[in-house]
Amino acid sequence: MLVERFDVLIVGAGPAGSTAAYRLAEEGASVLLADKATFPRDKPCGGGLTMRAVRQLPFSVDPVVEDRTMRVRFGLDFTRRIERTVDEPLVLMTQRKRLDAYLVEQAANAGAEFRDGVKVAGLELGADGVEAQVDGSRVTAAHALLADGANGVSARAVGLDDGREHGVALEANVPYGVVREDDYRGLLCLELANVPGGYGWVFPKGDHVNVGVGGWEREGTRLREHLARFCREYGIPESSLEDVRGYRLPLVKPGARLATGRVALLGDAAGLVDPLSGDGIYEAFLSAKLATEAVLAGDLEGYDRELRRALSSQLSAAWGAKVALDRFPRLTYAVVRTPFLWNAVVSLIGGDVPSPSAMRGLRRASMKAVETIARAAGNPGKPYRAVGT
Repeated sequence: MLVERFDVLIVGAGPAGSTAAYRLAEEGASVLLADKATFPRDKPCGGGLTMRAVRQLPFSVDPVVEDRTMRVRFGLDFTRRIERTVDEPLVLMTQRKRLDAYLVEQAANAGAEFRDGVKVAGLELGADGVEAQVDGSRVTAAHALLADGANGVSARAVGLDDGREHGVALEANVPYGVVREDDYRGLLCLELANVPGGYGWVFPKGDHVNVGVGGWEREGTRLREHLARFCREYGIPESSLEDVRGYRLPLVKPGARLATGRVALLGDAAGLVDPLSGDGIYEAFLSAKLATEAVLAGDLEGYDRELRRALSSQLSAAWGAKVALDRFPRLTYAVVRTPFLWNAVVSLIGGDVPSPSAMRGLRRASMKAVETIARAAGNPGKPYRAVGT
């Protein structure tokens, strides 16, 4: 049988896999990027790109940006709302069908070989590399990066499926005309504490808004009820919802292994979704960058260590704030609405500071206030900080 040889095999062409393929190809590595879906393909996701996520990319995403949010409206379980504005866009809005196709195009233009609609099976690890069957063809590579998402099976195939928790979400699209375009252009709507362990949202897109709710995994059977209530409160006819779909949000456990030998997990396949925001694109881009550096250095075990170090403070703070909102929603909201915490959130989402632990002054003090509430709620973020330091 003909054997194809590559420096790196990447399984999954979402944000993590495609950006890793781009970075490696740019450095001269021979890369095979494979995905079971045929592109362009859609994927359930709110489609928000925080500016800190965009800063992780070595190229512009302007061609697929549909809106730029400079206003944020926070609500507390439909009882009260505040609005904040920023001088520069905080979150860029896109759709995953467009974003992922664009990222794949960048990887292919950089020299990566892309194959879609193919199955990767029989993944085996060896002392000097990996082997797999890619749509029936035998492929060998010095390294493999596994980025096949929350429902991928590659982690289990290489013994890195240590189990993880999940959040769940349900989303839909509503065309402009049903809702007023002027009401939502440039506006990010977040309704906190209306779903246990989560929130509801409205994200503006090119010709519609994306509405959704998310929360603890146990809320899965009630998500339609939560979404229906959200629509009623926001004056959105439930009959106008299009493309309604649910999905799981993988949440990494403390101590879970993310690399072994010449193989590493990236993005959702590693469970890197932020437990508070549900965002996983920043983490996907970051893991792609760190994995690329580790492959080029020949040290994927170092990738595991560096990724934990980079995300430990964020995961610790996010878990704490998530449970604080659940247990003490009004008290936590009172802190959230202060100018000091708002400035802290903007600096973090905007990418001006790398992590909550890097905050200083009044911003750091406001973060400490949330941490105090989180400790009263059981301090769920402590194990993540311990692992990452």
